[in-house]
Amino acid sequence: MDRAVILLSGGMDSSTLLFYVKRTLGVSGLHALSFVYGQKHARELAMARWQAEAAGVERHVEWVLSFPEGMADGSALTAPGLAVPDLAAIPESERRQPITYVPNRNMMFLSLAAAYAEAHGMVDVFYGAQTQDQYGYWDCTTDFVGKINDTLALNRKRPVRVHAPFAAMDKAEIVKRGQALGVDYGRTWSCYRGGEQPCGTCPSCVERDRALDGKQIVKQRKEEHESAFA
Repeated sequence: MDRAVILLSGGMDSSTLLFYVKRTLGVSGLHALSFVYGQKHARELAMARWQAEAAGVERHVEWVLSFPEGMADGSALTAPGLAVPDLAAIPESERRQPITYVPNRNMMFLSLAAAYAEAHGMVDVFYGAQTQDQYGYWDCTTDFVGKINDTLALNRKRPVRVHAPFAAMDKAEIVKRGQALGVDYGRTWSCYRGGEQPCGTCPSCVERDRALDGKQIVKQRKEEHESAFA
């Protein structure tokens, strides 16, 4: 494998995957795709640009998606009238698919990435699905990856295949791997709210902090913020 496409949000998982694909798998011709889809945490995109340059990708593409009216109204990540909840405020019964889930987002992203790969003569697409400790999304599971590959395999010429090598890992395992690869987590963004500083209480912030090891959370978050926005 010398050429591939990767979904790059600028968060911890996709940034770690970027360096894993580039340095561990040795993919030299890497094309990174980032999406603007009305998310409240679009400051991730600045991090995606930084990570793409640091990894030395062949090409970084940013796509702006315009959804039909009402399509994104049900997610706290995209609907203006829905607040992003603290993880602690999400009942256990709703954590299997919380209000931060964006309907079919990953399927749409991967379909576009597969089309891009096919158009450029590539057959491999990577995305940073992982096993959340406290909540979950169905489109980040190994079952989802398997079934989307079953569909892509129907292509009659050069089927594209989706890879999610971190899908069975939690964020702490991913961070451990990223630290070994030299990933600068100070140049990543996780907070769903996208304020001037990470809120520390939304689902993504909580998982990030736990992955970075409890005793170092406050100190490291401060250092990362200063590094990212200096």
